[in-house]
Amino acid sequence: MGLVDKMFSAHTQVQEAFSPAEAFAAITLAAYASDGYLSEEETREFTATLSRMKLFRSYPNDVINRLFDKLLGILQRDGINTLFDTAKESLPPDLREAAFAVTADLILASGIFTEEENSFLNDLYQALGISRDIAIQVVQVMMIKNRG
Repeated sequence: MGLVDKMFSAHTQVQEAFSPAEAFAAITLAAYASDGYLSEEETREFTATLSRMKLFRSYPNDVINRLFDKLLGILQRDGINTLFDTAKESLPPDLREAAFAVTADLILASGIFTEEENSFLNDLYQALGISRDIAIQVVQVMMIKNRG
């Protein structure tokens, strides 16, 4: 592959911006995939979690499923970093803390907290520009919530 070919192929992998809802969903999906595995149960939880949220309340299930398929395609084709970076850049500031809270809840709900998931949460709060204090409070609340 020549120098120009490398530049062209890298340029074609740049993802277009997401809508706010797509960005929110992409961050959620990236959280699920942060441990390197995406189970069928996690796929169902993804759809159920989004459908309960105000942001997605008007979305029929088939639209959420198509959104999942689109984001999963980007994840499989371009990798978690492209998915995450595009989502991070597209997510409006007023949804950042909510995205972090939902993501922390999803990660902590399983009762198994991997090093990859810990790293993902650390990277996420920093990437979204959330203060460390707020991030700690969110994680503490989600740990309490998921005890029961």
